Amino acid sequence: MNAKRFVFISVAPAIAAFSIVLVLGFAGIRLNIASSSLAPGFYRIVQPGNGSDLLICPTGIAEKVSIEREYRVKSFGCGDGYAPLLKPIAARAGDTVTVSEAGVAVNGKLLPNSKQYPRDGIGRPMPLIPLGTYAVLPGTVWVISSYNRFSFDSRYFGAIHLDERVQYAKPFWLF
Repeated sequence: MNAKRFVFISVAPAIAAFSIVLVLGFAGIRLNIASSSLAPGFYRIVQPGNGSDLLICPTGIAEKVSIEREYRVKSFGCGDGYAPLLKPIAARAGDTVTVSEAGVAVNGKLLPNSKQYPRDGIGRPMPLIPLGTYAVLPGTVWVISSYNRFSFDSRYFGAIHLDERVQYAKPFWLF
C-alpha cells in the first residue's frame, strides 16, 4: 500500500466523524463523551427552561478550577476558550438545598453520590461549599451529578447564575 493511500485510509474516518459532530452541532445536537457527570451520548439543545441538563460556561472559582485542573478541554464553546460543563439540574428557584457530611439534599431528599470530597482524584484540595442550608434564589440553579460521585459541580462552587452563558439540554440518544 502506498503512503498516500495509507494516510487517506487512516485520516478519513477521523475527518468524517469530526464533520458529523460539526453538522450535529449546527443542528443543536451536542455529543457528550468528555463529561462524566452525565451519561455519554447526544444531547439536544432546547429552549431556556425546558431542559433537565445545562451546558455551562462557568465563572468565578468554577471557571478557575476547571481550567487549572483541565476538567474542561480546549474548545470554542465558551468565551474563555474552553468547552462548557455539562451538568444535570438538581435544584431550581424555590427549592431548598442542604449540604451535609452525608451529601446534598434537595427539599429534604438526599441525592445519591452527592457527598463532598476534600480532595480530587489526584489529591488536590477541592473548594468546598460550607455545610448548611441554602435557598435556591430566582435566576439560579444547583447542578449536581448523581451519575458520577466525583463530579465537579455545585457541591464545590454553589449555585449557577442563569445569566452565565448557559444552554439547556435534554438527552437525545444515549450510549
